[in-house]
Amino acid sequence: LTALAKMVRISVLGDALKTMYNAEKRGKRQVLIRPASKVVIKFLQLMMKHGYIGEFEFVDDHRAGKIVVELNGRLNKCGVISPRYDISHTEVEAWVARLLPSRQFGVIVITTSSGIMDHEEARRKGLGGKVLGFFY
Repeated sequence: LTALAKMVRISVLGDALKTMYNAEKRGKRQVLIRPASKVVIKFLQLMMKHGYIGEFEFVDDHRAGKIVVELNGRLNKCGVISPRYDISHTEVEAWVARLLPSRQFGVIVITTSSGIMDHEEARRKGLGGKVLGFFY
């Protein structure tokens, strides 16, 4: 009776960000992320909007899907915050100080009742939510 030991994927978003970070450190121009998810795609759209990555393309393989991301060398660090802590719109500033290297750059990604957005947009709208991750 032999049990096959198989790694269990805990966080799809965490894996995606770690894969991108490692490829960026190696100096790769593009990276393949799998599996894809709606949260990963939203996170990548934010990163693209802020100019930390280039274009990305979703590849539908009739399974979980893959994403090919073009890297541009601007990503210093990205990570996922687990567990997804609750954050009120008054606490955003404390999280910025805790996670980001400076107030000039870097983005904390928050999932709110009106979608996944960066901390600046959440602050403008006066929204709280749960912390997904960060990048700078």
